[in-house]
Amino acid sequence: MTVTLSDEAMRLIALFEDETGATARDCVVDEEYDRLVFLVAAGEMGEAIGPGGQHVQQVEEQLDREIKLVEDAPTAEDFVASALSPAAVYNVTISENDDRVAYAEVADEDRGAAIGKGGRNIDAARELAARHFDVDEIELT
Repeated sequence: MTVTLSDEAMRLIALFEDETGATARDCVVDEEYDRLVFLVAAGEMGEAIGPGGQHVQQVEEQLDREIKLVEDAPTAEDFVASALSPAAVYNVTISENDDRVAYAEVADEDRGAAIGKGGRNIDAARELAARHFDVDEIELT
């Protein structure tokens, strides 16, 4: 699946990569929550965050926006689990009937983290999963 990036997203990815040394595969400009969501290449999350969070903080300061990082994954199931981080996701099942729904099994104590304040985390997970894996919905179980 090919994701088309806006000029702004391409500019933001270039800046992110320059500052962190990590590869960003996508950038969602989340106007509703005034933040940027970067999809970081699998295995490069540590580099993106940097020692003590230094790299991501530099980007946040430079852009004066909150940043959320999501690590890419090879399968829709692993991707959804990654996108709902920092919540611990035990299992993700993809149902393909009329649409593709990801059912994510999350511990009760982690439901708040998976959803995020005002739904911001699950909204970002839904958007990225739709863009990269044609997932129509994510539901917590």
